[in-house]
Amino acid sequence: MLELFLKSFLTLFVVVDPVGLVPVFLALAGDRPQRKQAQIAGRAVLVAGGLLVSFFFFGRGLLGYLGISLEALRIAGGILLFRIATEMVFAHHERETEEEKDEARLRADISVFPLAIPLIAGPGALASVLILAAEARREPLGFAVVLSTVFLVLALAYVFLRLAAQVRRALGRTGVNVVTRVLGILLAALAVQYVADGVKALF
Repeated sequence: MLELFLKSFLTLFVVVDPVGLVPVFLALAGDRPQRKQAQIAGRAVLVAGGLLVSFFFFGRGLLGYLGISLEALRIAGGILLFRIATEMVFAHHERETEEEKDEARLRADISVFPLAIPLIAGPGALASVLILAAEARREPLGFAVVLSTVFLVLALAYVFLRLAAQVRRALGRTGVNVVTRVLGILLAALAVQYVADGVKALF
C-alpha cells in the first residue's frame, strides 16, 4: 500500500511538476491582481482535477472501446514520459506550442487553456493516471490510494501557483531549473520502467 502511494505520488508530482509551473504562471498571469491570480489558479486546478479523475475512472473503458491494450499504453506512456523527461533535464520543458503560447497571452481566461490543459493535465499526466489506475486494481483500497495522490499533487500545484511570486524569488530561475532537472532524471527512470514492464507483459 505504501509502495503504491509513493510510486503514484512521485509519478504524478514529477509529471505535473508544480515547481516548473511557476515561471509559466507568472509569465501568463503575473501582471494580474492577486485576487484574479487566485481565481485563475483555483479554476485551473479544478478543471485539471476533473479531467484526471474522469480518465482514472473511465479511461480503461475508453481503451477497451478503441482496442488498445494496457501493455501498449504502458509502452506509449513510457516513451511519452521519457520525451518529457529529456526536455526537463535540458531545461526545455515545453508543454505547449509557440502558437498556443501566443494565443494564451491574448486570452482573458487562461485557467482552462493553457494552465489546466496541457500544463497540469497534459498527455503525460493522463497516461500516468491510466497506468496507475490499472495498478491500483491489484491492491486493497488501491483506488483510494491513487486518488489521494492525485488530489495531493493537485493541492500542491495550487499552492505553488498561489505562491508563484514568492517561490520564484526564493529559488530564482536557476533554482527552478535545478529542481526541474532533478525531477526530469527521476521521470526518465520511471519512463524506462514503464516501457520495460509493458514490453515484458506484451511479449
